Amino acid sequence: MSIAKRVRDLTVATLNDRLENAQDPLRVIDAFLREMAEAIQETEALYRQCAAHTAKVRAQYLQADAMVRKREKDAELAVKAGEDAVARLVLAEKALEEEKRDGYRELYEQSQRSVDELESRLAELKREYQEVYHKRQYYAARIETLRLQRQLNERTHRFAAQSGNWFSRLEDRILDMELEAQSLMGVR
Repeated sequence: MSIAKRVRDLTVATLNDRLENAQDPLRVIDAFLREMAEAIQETEALYRQCAAHTAKVRAQYLQADAMVRKREKDAELAVKAGEDAVARLVLAEKALEEEKRDGYRELYEQSQRSVDELESRLAELKREYQEVYHKRQYYAARIETLRLQRQLNERTHRFAAQSGNWFSRLEDRILDMELEAQSLMGVR
């Protein structure tokens, strides 16, 4: 399982757990988004530090490689000049520089892998942040729709109940008036 997938699963599980225990889901999502934003900022700072370190190690590797090539040319010149003792000394220095260069190359490659992994994690965090942000927007819209629907239902129900009662009372009143008129006609 990749690290990015694991981070994603943990992020989603944490958010779901918080949402289940929350009274106001939007507040929980907002708090979660703030935490994710802080994590992204911290990861970006770490990424910048690692990239700077990688660049420094790369410069040291290139400098050591240049010294290896210089010592090789110096050895060739010494051999052409017939100074074998100087050529042996220069070749010994070249061997030391090669060892130094190889060490820096290994450090550079390791550091570059770390930078690449951090870059991948950072991209995953940003993608997760965007996904949670869009879900937050969607849930906010759903909650607003539900709130408006509830208000509409309350007002419609209240109006229907009031108008139903009003017409019922009006009907009763008219019926009373008709009965009164009929009874007055019967008395005359």
